Amino acid sequence: MLFCLTANHRNTDFAVLDHVARIADSTAADLISAHPFIRGAVVLATCNRFEAYVELDEPLTAGGSIAREAILDALIERAGADAETLRSSAVSLHGDDAVRHLFAVSSGLESMVVGEEEISGQVQRALVAARECGTTSSELEAAFQRAAHAARQVRAKADLGAAGRSLARLALDLVESRVSDWADVRVLIVGTGSYAATTISALQARGATDVRVFSATGRAGKFATRFGLRAEPDLRAAIGDADIVITCTARYVVTADDVPALPVDARRLIVDLGLPRNVDPSVGQLPGVDLLDLELIGRHATLPELGRGAHELVGSAAAEFAAEQAAAPAIVALRGHIQTAVEAEVARVRPHDEDARTERALRHLAGVLAHEPSVRAREFAAQGRLSEFEAALQLVFGIEVADAISLDALRDLPA
Repeated sequence: MLFCLTANHRNTDFAVLDHVARIADSTAADLISAHPFIRGAVVLATCNRFEAYVELDEPLTAGGSIAREAILDALIERAGADAETLRSSAVSLHGDDAVRHLFAVSSGLESMVVGEEEISGQVQRALVAARECGTTSSELEAAFQRAAHAARQVRAKADLGAAGRSLARLALDLVESRVSDWADVRVLIVGTGSYAATTISALQARGATDVRVFSATGRAGKFATRFGLRAEPDLRAAIGDADIVITCTARYVVTADDVPALPVDARRLIVDLGLPRNVDPSVGQLPGVDLLDLELIGRHATLPELGRGAHELVGSAAAEFAAEQAAAPAIVALRGHIQTAVEAEVARVRPHDEDARTERALRHLAGVLAHEPSVRAREFAAQGRLSEFEAALQLVFGIEVADAISLDALRDLPA
């Protein structure tokens, strides 16, 4: 069973999300090592949300409440009172509801800026991070991969991407009122990730020509060349020479010491697109400095009209995934039955099959025979009639479907 604990800008203070995001890297590993009933965990900490997805052993009595407390316990040692805030504000989702939420998040339907372009990539990077630290699982892999597919469907069919929605563009919309001509504005980008790339594209679309980039990781040169910009080697000097500074990095926090004093009556705008924060709040108290952070951006994030059927598309994708999950044991049982028969026949003909042509033909035939019944199993599961399909397997082939068959077994069998 999948479980999700989610906290976002709608139900949790940005300061809490900021703190939790800073200590979230080890949460998945902590969950796996401390709780044997958790098969896998993927943690997603983005600019406006913290989410932990876990796969639980079944059957597990009160699995949702146990998983909720396990996740909060993994956070509380480092997050302290903020973890307690999550206890009262975070939402728990189980089973199909957790899957549908993941699909909606990946499609941008739960974002601060509905339909934002960056979120799907962030979701998939969370999965990659879980793979790298060994905390993912078969069901989480399947759910996250299908979430990416659902996001592409929503973007293509519901036309959410047509408006080019992103936090960066929303922030620039808010800045627009104080810019008479972008061509005259000196802009510094701090960071070289996907948000930085989106921000640069949005700036260039508005006519900005003096855009520079700084990176604390030494990647500024290559990144700047890619976009035709100038790389800055020193952050303080670069900020001192900029009218607008936009931060979008998880590697560095701009402090008051990084910001040179301004001449009398001069103004500098610093836009913080990061969570965890990229700019220390004290920067906003400096003379002449205006700080625009995610909390302020969020107050201006109106909900645009969604493309036609966006939520319906997500719901259909989640229902299809649930049907596949339900049908998996029956499909595994059928393919296993066919495979056993094929292996016996392969063993019989192999001594006389010098070029292995017969063996290849038999294995291909096994896949052909299994395909159509597998499709039918998913269709019956989607219609709530899976028990009829399982009864037919027993009647025709004498196959008993084992509830405990895993998706790993399904992937190991030929298609």
